Amino acid sequence: QAQLAESGGGSVQVGGSLTLSCGVPPDTARMGWFRQVPGKEREAVASINTKIKTGRTYYADSVKGRFTISQDNAKNTLYLQMRNLEVDDTAMYYCAGRRRGISYEEYRWREEWTYAYWGRGTQVTVSS
Repeated sequence: QAQLAESGGGSVQVGGSLTLSCGVPPDTARMGWFRQVPGKEREAVASINTKIKTGRTYYADSVKGRFTISQDNAKNTLYLQMRNLEVDDTAMYYCAGRRRGISYEEYRWREEWTYAYWGRGTQVTVSS
């Protein structure tokens, strides 16, 4: 199983911004960002189709309008730009990748079991 590597986490104040990065394996069809707070289930934050240059994106309602997922195909890098951060955004953020060759319904973008590759996570802490 490929091990992804996230970077870019840190501590910011409410209203601040951070950009997370993650390498994209060549055989992925979709990449996503998930987050988890201790004691809670991991939740999907955003996802993008990496098979095409401008892949279709999905966002959790809680981050729409504040977070942007994107990819740099030349650098094989996935990004999550986070703006106007809130205390509730505090979590460990994970990068995940879905292999090509298996098709899933679009609504499954947020389902962890469809992603084969995972990173170890990067901590984001937002303080008031």
